[in-house]
Amino acid sequence: MFDKMKALMDMKNKMERIKDELEKTVFDITSPDGLIKITMNGAQDVQGICIQKEIGELSKNALEKAIKDAYNKAVKHSRDIAARKMKDITGFNLPGVG
Repeated sequence: MFDKMKALMDMKNKMERIKDELEKTVFDITSPDGLIKITMNGAQDVQGICIQKEIGELSKNALEKAIKDAYNKAVKHSRDIAARKMKDITGFNLPGVG
């Protein structure tokens, strides 16, 4: 029984360490058209959004698509980071992560 409790505490500590690392891991993702840059951390908190080019006559739909594309790309990248960190720390992949 004690061994199982110790294993659970160890796993909890590892998960807290992963969470801390993800919050500290910051990256930039740019939309495919280069219009939008999103800065996000591994915990999927948006740190900033930057419009890289003059939008001038750009349509509302084009701007919305660029934001959506950059955001989705950033979320996928953060999931990949989380999966790598989980594997590095725990030694196994969790289904649904990555």
